[in-house]
Amino acid sequence: MNTPLVESATTSSSPSPAGVLRGRYRWFICALLFLATSINYVDRQILSLIKPILDEQLHWTDSQFGAVNAAFQGAYGLSLLGFGWFIDRFGTKIGYALSIGAWSVMAAAHALVGSVGGFLCVRIGLGLGEGGNFPAAIKAVALWFPKKERAFATSIFNSGSNIGAVLAPAIIPLIAFKWGWHAAFLLASLAGVLWLLFWLPFYDTPDNTPALSDDERAYILGDVDEPAHHEKVSWGRLLAYRQTWSFILAKFFTDPVWWFFLLWLPDFFKKTYHLDLKHSWLKLSTIYGIVTILSILGGWASGKLAKRGWTITRARKTCMFIFALCVLPVMAATHVGVWPAVLLIALAGAAHQAWSANLFTTVSDMFPQNAVASVIGLGGLAGAMGGMLFPLYCGHVLDRFRAEGNETAAYGALLPLCAGAYLVTFALHHLLAPRFEPFRLGPVHKTS
Repeated sequence: MNTPLVESATTSSSPSPAGVLRGRYRWFICALLFLATSINYVDRQILSLIKPILDEQLHWTDSQFGAVNAAFQGAYGLSLLGFGWFIDRFGTKIGYALSIGAWSVMAAAHALVGSVGGFLCVRIGLGLGEGGNFPAAIKAVALWFPKKERAFATSIFNSGSNIGAVLAPAIIPLIAFKWGWHAAFLLASLAGVLWLLFWLPFYDTPDNTPALSDDERAYILGDVDEPAHHEKVSWGRLLAYRQTWSFILAKFFTDPVWWFFLLWLPDFFKKTYHLDLKHSWLKLSTIYGIVTILSILGGWASGKLAKRGWTITRARKTCMFIFALCVLPVMAATHVGVWPAVLLIALAGAAHQAWSANLFTTVSDMFPQNAVASVIGLGGLAGAMGGMLFPLYCGHVLDRFRAEGNETAAYGALLPLCAGAYLVTFALHHLLAPRFEPFRLGPVHKTS
């Protein structure tokens, strides 16, 4: 007998989306998660892409730019924590809608400011809105996919971050140069509002979705391994488990690498290869195009190994170790030509995203579903804190090397830190979570 998934949600009477094939509704849900993540990352990229324009208007230093992004990261981290708690208690549907509605409003607010202080404020607001994306998406995957498909589904929706990074360099400069940088933020805001028009009528839990076939519902719910319950799990209770800390530390040490690529790549090409935005957008789009394809394959790989009889632990850990190794060559990016550098950065970015897809999935592998979003929120806070500290350090390093007249050397000093982060993290993660197996949360005084 299948155990129904539990989440606070109202029974849906929405019509099924036209054209969705019977037995594939879960992939329609995955497509919605993909689109939301794509919009999310277009929003995030806009500021770094228009930085050369704002440099002329605001005359800010790299340290000030780093501080603005650090403020975003701090707000984003707190938002992840808050939305993780909110989504576990009130449901994915309302939590995701609240998040994307808030960040769409704040994206539009960017068009109203014109000072360093103004951008600091609206970036904080954007960060507070965007924190619902990953807790909601990971929770939705845990609700809508059996374990053997979760890493693949996660890699697909997570590839939206790459698609967003591909689209942004291709379209944002064109919009900014044609209609002004304000228009870029307004259009990103409009995209979020349009997404809500699909999310609200078509999303619900599998047991509250009339359009879902009985066969697909049984397939989704077939490997649910915890009883249905509404028990609330506090952050303090979750922090008593080393499995929680395995995710927290992994996010803290590796998320800053991805943020480094998102925030500083346009500047990297300008200072290392003397390419302005008009001449570097093809390189940026190439990087994220490669990342998109390879990262999906990385998420598919662990699921494929599991289907061949490997344990979830063996499949996930083997893949994560390989991905950690694939980041190492990026440290040579300042010592080669521009297109070899593009390929090295693309490999590192793809490895990070494949690593991230598997890392996210370890949470639903181990934790009961009523705790998944909260654990994602705790780890997301840690990742955002790392992402807040690293831009500050990067800005300091870049300003120091600029004063010495050797900005290229700054990136030569920063890339080895990115390259080595994953192997160190893999070792820590393995020590804290040697097996990815489900367990039941006990009383607070007990540890696992």
